[in-house]
Amino acid sequence: METVSRIIILLVSATLLNMCSDPGESYPEAVKIILDTDMGSDCDDAGALALLHRYADLGLAEIIGCIYSSGKIPYGAGITEAINIYYGRPDIPIGAYYGDEVGDTVDKMTAGKLVRDTVAFGNSIIYNTDAEEQTRLNRRLLNEQEDSSITYITIGHTKGLYELLVSEPDDISPLTGRELIKRKVSRWIALGALNANNEGNYFVRDWNFFFNETAPYTGYLVENFPVPVYYIDAGTDVMTGKSLKHTPPGNIVRTVYRDWLWEVQKYTLDDQRPSWDLAAVYFAVEGTGDFLENTGRGRLEFDVERGSRWHRDEYVGPEQYFIQQKEGTNDSFADYLNVMIAAEPVRSSD
Repeated sequence: METVSRIIILLVSATLLNMCSDPGESYPEAVKIILDTDMGSDCDDAGALALLHRYADLGLAEIIGCIYSSGKIPYGAGITEAINIYYGRPDIPIGAYYGDEVGDTVDKMTAGKLVRDTVAFGNSIIYNTDAEEQTRLNRRLLNEQEDSSITYITIGHTKGLYELLVSEPDDISPLTGRELIKRKVSRWIALGALNANNEGNYFVRDWNFFFNETAPYTGYLVENFPVPVYYIDAGTDVMTGKSLKHTPPGNIVRTVYRDWLWEVQKYTLDDQRPSWDLAAVYFAVEGTGDFLENTGRGRLEFDVERGSRWHRDEYVGPEQYFIQQKEGTNDSFADYLNVMIAAEPVRSSD
């Protein structure tokens, strides 16, 4: 009964906030975010972007731009644009990786089919090359923002952020990428290093940091990033997606979850999917909140072949923190996220 009551309260609150929110209103406390995704590899990327739009609807976040930095599936930028359109924010800048060196090779959410249905979803981007090149957009976005104002979130691979870090001065800014990040970015929040904080202190290899040719780029970032880094290890057993059944059929996030679950696992929305990427967005906006905890500062040891492992209370190198989920919060966290991602957009997509 307690869970049911919590869901009812959340639904009522979401409805009231929808009624009272003014999309044109500005909120000085909103977290300014660039979201870097591997959209197409898993459906929780779509859930994370839906959650971010919900925070934007509530005045808690401002989406400065989106980056699709996994090039082997050339449709991720188009899916990202379609989601932004559904939530009434068609003008959010989108950048993409033009190469095919990194990324999942399998289109698990039928992104190629979805992005071509421009009548249904309204997107103009189909291929990655229809979007702005990722490093150029990243540099432009940072150059336009106030100092120390940007939270950069990676919920996919690390190629895009690496390319930004090593970029050279250009016509956009006389600063190097490292200098731009140090001046404009307040923190990097990374969905990665899953299970690296373990009792046996053994090396682990996770999807975002190590697979699909991304490990060398991750390793460089881990060792050289000039502002604080927060590694997120949460959401593995937080199952979300069933709430999307109650959203309109035209909701592309619903379609993405439905297609991914069926194509990959022969599951339905009722079976749901872990909420790794959603946990990273949650932390970016709400901090540890009710469901996460900061284990403190330390150091991520990174070996390209063996994996990564977390050393608590070691302060050598970049400033790093490890965020993990509180015990006993799987169901309550899932309830919260399910309500958030199924909320009706405040802005019209028409």
